[in-house]
Amino acid sequence: MFSVRIWGDRGSMPVPGPDTVVFGGNTSCLEIRCGSRIIIIDAGSGIRGLGDWLVRNELKNGPISADIFITHTHWDHIMGFPMFTPIYVPGTKLCIRGPVNFEDETLEQIIGAQLSYRYWPVRQDELAAKIRYESLKETELDLGDGVIMRTKYLNHPVLCLGYRVEYEGKAFVTAYDHEPFINLFPTDPADPDYDAAVAEEGDKAAHEENARIEAFYKDADLLIHDTQYTAKEYKAGKQGWGHSSYEYAINAANRAGVKRLLLFHHDPNRTDTELQELELFYQGKLRGKTAMSVDVSREGMLLNLA
Repeated sequence: MFSVRIWGDRGSMPVPGPDTVVFGGNTSCLEIRCGSRIIIIDAGSGIRGLGDWLVRNELKNGPISADIFITHTHWDHIMGFPMFTPIYVPGTKLCIRGPVNFEDETLEQIIGAQLSYRYWPVRQDELAAKIRYESLKETELDLGDGVIMRTKYLNHPVLCLGYRVEYEGKAFVTAYDHEPFINLFPTDPADPDYDAAVAEEGDKAAHEENARIEAFYKDADLLIHDTQYTAKEYKAGKQGWGHSSYEYAINAANRAGVKRLLLFHHDPNRTDTELQELELFYQGKLRGKTAMSVDVSREGMLLNLA
């Protein structure tokens, strides 16, 4: 078995309510099953529901053991950890990995800071689970049982990793929070700071970095990609915020030969009606032009890769 379940797909902050019932209001959390292995990507508010499900359905088979990979430490991606029920259950074993990018704090300190009395009634050293932390950079990990995890730095205001899980000849990739690399140097000859050689080098660097990103999810069976904005919204003032447009994600995934693309990290102001309209719009645009299937992520989706 190789499957992915969506427990949270909203960006920036949780938005529960009548307008987010269909596509979901919880922030990012993915559950991956590779045989008997449990891999979790991100501990946004969606991890609360996952934890409760694991305790109800998995604990009867023995202590819960899982690998948790954090894309980055912005709060919407770690805020659910204090309500992840297995951390209060004796026998639970967790390995939490992710990038560290703020001053000299460790991953344990960043995530554990939520578990202090000023924010939460239980401190980290009072948890029943056995938790191990590991800092990650761009690397390849053999997790055992035939599971390979590859990581890639994305373009976000803090260090952020994309993950590529390979198992039984299939590949699943995440690319969020991410926006395309652009040339940061002046390219207009009329600009007083314009330098032709520097502008050319900037274009080359941006092109190379974007090519590396596409190589990372080349031929993926499933890609979950950041699409917080439309191209119009992105160009109207969202550049530099670390998120992609629908148009960029679709075009990049198609160039990379991705088989199925799931549009993810929905803007907190986006309603179910708006997301449904966007899904139908882009599916209509692509009909007959690509073999790649494209859908908007929905909380609760279960996708089988094998």
